[in-house]
Amino acid sequence: MPRFLRTLFSGFDGILFLSLMSLAFFGLATMYSHVGENAYFNRQLVWVCFSTLLFFLAIVPDYRFLRTGNAAFFAYLGIILLLIGVAFFGEDVMGARQRFDLGFFSLQVSDPAKLVLIALLAKYFAKRHELIGDFKHVVVSGLYTLGIFGLVFLQPDFGSAMIIFLIWFGMVLVAGIKFRHVAVVFLLGAITLTALWQYAFYDYQKTRIMTFMDPLSDIRGAGYNAYQSTVAVGSGEIFGKGIGYGTQSKLQFLPEYETDFIFAAYAEEWGLIGVLILFLTFAILIWRLLLHAVNGASNFEKLFATGVAIFLLAHFFIHVGINIGLLPVTGTTIPFLSYGGSHLVTEFVAVGMVLAMRRYTPIKAEHNDDLFIKN
Repeated sequence: MPRFLRTLFSGFDGILFLSLMSLAFFGLATMYSHVGENAYFNRQLVWVCFSTLLFFLAIVPDYRFLRTGNAAFFAYLGIILLLIGVAFFGEDVMGARQRFDLGFFSLQVSDPAKLVLIALLAKYFAKRHELIGDFKHVVVSGLYTLGIFGLVFLQPDFGSAMIIFLIWFGMVLVAGIKFRHVAVVFLLGAITLTALWQYAFYDYQKTRIMTFMDPLSDIRGAGYNAYQSTVAVGSGEIFGKGIGYGTQSKLQFLPEYETDFIFAAYAEEWGLIGVLILFLTFAILIWRLLLHAVNGASNFEKLFATGVAIFLLAHFFIHVGINIGLLPVTGTTIPFLSYGGSHLVTEFVAVGMVLAMRRYTPIKAEHNDDLFIKN
């Protein structure tokens, strides 16, 4: 067998890949309609094929340079510059600048920024595990995160900003933060949210949150999307209306059903049985990622795989929570299902990188700087 193929398949996980592709299939099936055009379906099919190619290419490199060199930090600086560039030169859509219009596709920088942040935090915590109990490392890692969080929040993209925060918070917990520091983090978070509400939130963001507290107060205005989403989820009942036959989505009662509300559209067409299958498939994907994290060659690989799992879990549960009315509408995609190239490429590449790291031989215990962190 050629060396390239041996390298490719030595880290391959068929169960993980099957679950990943199943999720992509669920998304494609939900975008398909038996009436009218299928422009989103056709474009998403191209993105799935392209992302799958990048997934296999991502398995090939040796990523140990990320834990020893300065590549992760330089990538972080590059992302910061791109986010600043978006603020000045990005495409203006409904008052928000979240992406570059490159003609044949749009690049939403906040998506790859999450992957870069995972790599940077994985390296930072892996090299400082013996001193992780020192609160200053929580602060320093928080400042790294704040650079991306702040620029994404100002776009404004509140949904992505919250996921960036959850990636940091989850990785801090896994890295071994002392539990008394958790209270400090939550206190700082409460103070920050209060300040954001007073001085940073736009009126429409405040309205969404207030509508979340009472969705029926303005179902023709700010609460329309949330109301239609819950109607779509409930109308699917046990067995759903059938693939391509969702009335709420296909008749345009449910807006943006290909992206921000694709779970609601999926639930309408697939019903409760389909939702359970979706949750089981996603659970298998996360299980495999965490299994690879436990068996990682060093702390860096363990933390990186865990960070990817946190990243996907945050997206999944925030999206579902929004779609069933448990969280305010923030415009968040669901991994592998929602339409879009930037997030799809990032997710496929992230999982491919985790599989590439399976090839490494675990570092022996005497290398103290690479032991898994314990409290």
